[in-house]
Amino acid sequence: MCSAGIKTGITGLALGLTLLAATQVTAREQATGTLPRASSGATPVGTARPILAWTTFCKSYAAECAVDTNEPARIALTPSVWSLITSVNRRVNNSVAARTDQEHWGVPDRWDLAEDGVGDCEDYQLLKRHMLAEAGLPRRAMRMTVVIDEKGEGHAVLTLITDRGDFALDNKTNTVMAWHETGYTYIKRESQDAVAWVSLGGATSPTVTANR
Repeated sequence: MCSAGIKTGITGLALGLTLLAATQVTAREQATGTLPRASSGATPVGTARPILAWTTFCKSYAAECAVDTNEPARIALTPSVWSLITSVNRRVNNSVAARTDQEHWGVPDRWDLAEDGVGDCEDYQLLKRHMLAEAGLPRRAMRMTVVIDEKGEGHAVLTLITDRGDFALDNKTNTVMAWHETGYTYIKRESQDAVAWVSLGGATSPTVTANR
């Protein structure tokens, strides 16, 4: 999914500077193992149309999309859990080679787990979720999320819903940030209650995610 060419009224430079400042502060905290400050999470405001490539992905990887409502809806953050999250985010970012779906597969949008070590934004995040779920974190509390990024383009992050707020895992940075510190406009994410999507009240949704 990573780019739909959708522009917003906020300049990429302003968002980029905001992201840089927030990243520097949060990176220092993560280097010391400090738990993040608690904040409020994003609030869904209704249903949303799923990304077509996600629907196709779910047909091939049903277990990756399944929602078990018996799982916790929030991750209980402890220093060890936070260390696991930041480690997986960094490891995947450093191990997957960035390439658009058009370059990689010859199609505008395709979601997978970067099995060949190559992927774009959503592939990074799907792999992170897979690894974190394998490590014991509740998949229900880790939701694929569509945003508008600092370039005004469609992008995918992984939202972790925790008892200290919502945090975004992003292939653009090794720092795990609170959702409201990323500078992104949040459009929609996977539901926690069904194999479906919910709106986060942002701008018009991109239809594909196609850059890195």
